[in-house]
Amino acid sequence: MRREQEAPVQHATSPGTGPSRCTERGQRPAERQSCPPRPCPLRNALALPRGPGNKEAMNTDTVAAAKALVEHYLDRVMAPDLEGARACVSDGLEITFTGGRRFDAPEETTAFNARRYAWVKKRIQRTDACRDPETGDVYVYNTGTLFGAWRDGTGFDGNRYIDTFVVRDGLIIRTEVWNDSAEILLDRAGLAEAPL
Repeated sequence: MRREQEAPVQHATSPGTGPSRCTERGQRPAERQSCPPRPCPLRNALALPRGPGNKEAMNTDTVAAAKALVEHYLDRVMAPDLEGARACVSDGLEITFTGGRRFDAPEETTAFNARRYAWVKKRIQRTDACRDPETGDVYVYNTGTLFGAWRDGTGFDGNRYIDTFVVRDGLIIRTEVWNDSAEILLDRAGLAEAPL
């Protein structure tokens, strides 16, 4: 299913412009105040009982619920509804963003994107997932392309991306983000080894 969604560019919450609802900018994770607990609306569907029974049905339900959770999370991040996005992630969330940058909250990636893009949208092409039978974790892969404009106003389209997620007990515990932005910027600067 193809959808176009606006990515999380929120200039009002970029670093130095004030606190977010639950954290103070510039604080390290250990110094932050926790958000009040808000369950993700899809969490109950993911917290399926483990044990004997119809393992095939449980696996199918768990995988489908994890895919729905990730798509809901991406919808919330891109709305942007960062409180809604935080409701879908675990305490101790690990985010590895492009270039190996480490974050631990959705609003940090939003602030990063606001420094790179004037605006950006996603064309989600597909979401795939599989369940690890030993741990019960579900690995979710969301792929598509980005389009938008760089900070100088120059447009771009067809920027491939893949976002990977690990879902455990109904919450996202880890996500990693890759895209072609660096390759496109190298090409624009005349530094690419071959034409794109």
